[in-house]
Amino acid sequence: MYSRYFVYSVVQCVLRGNILAVCLSTVQEVETGIAGRFKARRLAMNLTQRELAARSGVTWSSLKRFEREGLIALDSLLNLALVLDCLDDFDKLAAESQPVPAAQSLDALLATPALRRRATSSKGLSHGV
Repeated sequence: MYSRYFVYSVVQCVLRGNILAVCLSTVQEVETGIAGRFKARRLAMNLTQRELAARSGVTWSSLKRFEREGLIALDSLLNLALVLDCLDDFDKLAAESQPVPAAQSLDALLATPALRRRATSSKGLSHGV
């Protein structure tokens, strides 16, 4: 449906009055951001890639690809998070802390018809009925 580089992930969506504030990131930006944070944790714990791979049960080649490209299987990611002491962070993922807007997807939001307003002249007078 959408190309990987044009798919946007809604990271945060807050409805305030008539203004919809949305933070958008590409999927690739999120992937590389997570990979960078995991690498930083690994280095802070003074672990080599091979040591982390051995402790987590994730293959060294998978860990290398993850740190380089951000690509990894979910179970491998969770095993790395367990060793890097950040597994609890995944409990917050997709948690319902705020009410979910009625539109569940970007397609649904785009399909919602816009409200029509009466046109006004430059002097603020309305045209027509």
